[in-house]
Amino acid sequence: MSENPTPYPLSGITVLDLSHVYNGPYATFLMAMAGASVIKIEPFEGEHLRSRGDMGGAALPFAMLNSNKQPVTLNLKSPKGVALLKEMTLKSDILIENFAPGVMDRLGVGATELHKVNPGLIYGSSSGYGKTGPYRDYPAMDLVMQAMSGVIDSTGYPDQPPVKAGAAICDFMAGIHLYGAVMTALYEREKTGKGRVVEVSMQDSVYASLASNLGMLHARGAMAPARTGNRHGGLGISPYNVYTTNDGHVVLNAPGDHHFRAILEVIGHAELKDDPQLTTRSARVQNFERVDQLIEDWTRHLSKYDVAKQMLALKVPCAPVRQLSEVMLDENMHEKGSLQWIDHPELGRVVLPHSPLIFEGLERRAIEPSLPLGSRNEQVFGDWLGYSVQDLAQLKSEGVIT
Repeated sequence: MSENPTPYPLSGITVLDLSHVYNGPYATFLMAMAGASVIKIEPFEGEHLRSRGDMGGAALPFAMLNSNKQPVTLNLKSPKGVALLKEMTLKSDILIENFAPGVMDRLGVGATELHKVNPGLIYGSSSGYGKTGPYRDYPAMDLVMQAMSGVIDSTGYPDQPPVKAGAAICDFMAGIHLYGAVMTALYEREKTGKGRVVEVSMQDSVYASLASNLGMLHARGAMAPARTGNRHGGLGISPYNVYTTNDGHVVLNAPGDHHFRAILEVIGHAELKDDPQLTTRSARVQNFERVDQLIEDWTRHLSKYDVAKQMLALKVPCAPVRQLSEVMLDENMHEKGSLQWIDHPELGRVVLPHSPLIFEGLERRAIEPSLPLGSRNEQVFGDWLGYSVQDLAQLKSEGVIT
């Protein structure tokens, strides 16, 4: 494997990535873009997201999460496959997995066994509910976790059934927290020389994001509505909503009284700045229907971008509600390199994200497109571990690698 010529923060760090779908692969993607050498270890049929690609919706997500990784195949149900993983562990710093609790132990490659090989290994795992507790063995995916965490119940309108969040927030929040936990343990190892097992559950990762809703529940008890539509989750700010325009919608938020005075200026109602129903945030919350009607009477005659332009000119928090096709072309993200056009060998010309983590003074690491299943077997097992061509042929014939 080639070393990164630029001294990125994680240059010299080797990561074994046994994770699949979203949360683990996102954590290791962040590591890869920070300079780590990430070896993606997959079963012969490929990890779950790769094998979903033939259904027509997973190919791009796989490419988004697996840039700059070195894919290899390994049969961990084979004793030689287990032995090979232990050899890899000896030369690695971090291992990431997001199997159900107990799977790695049953395979003989759990944290206890791998720490016998490499006591300095940072072993990171993520699951739906964690390794302990009454829910430990429950199956978990993002939809299930949104339901269990309260996200679905808090999303939608109070007089309608609850709906899931459009984004896979539980998966990605878990991935971000897993990255943070691993980096914390890596810092500790610099001082102690010892590795550590770190764990993140999807359920734990989401709870804090419901702060506004939890605050309202605490303050109002049974009187608190479960869902507030597009209004503030704690019903503590007005205006705070989605408003109709002549070509779509716009969001507008006035966290401070001065923001609302600016809104009145923009919509041509400066004479209302001393209206007692509107002068304070508390008064506006009590009269939110009047506030929303006042604003929408103005926005419905303009385009969403025109509304945003006029509001932003006076520093009012406002944005057009954009379609994903617009977001993919966002000029701000493309100019910064956060989104980049890439010629992908399998998908053609596509937009892929870079890491949100920016290290000042360093150019972003170039995006290397995700690679086919097992395409780095020779480099990893041969060049890195030192197996000969004959050895690799033998391992392949024995069903250890492909």
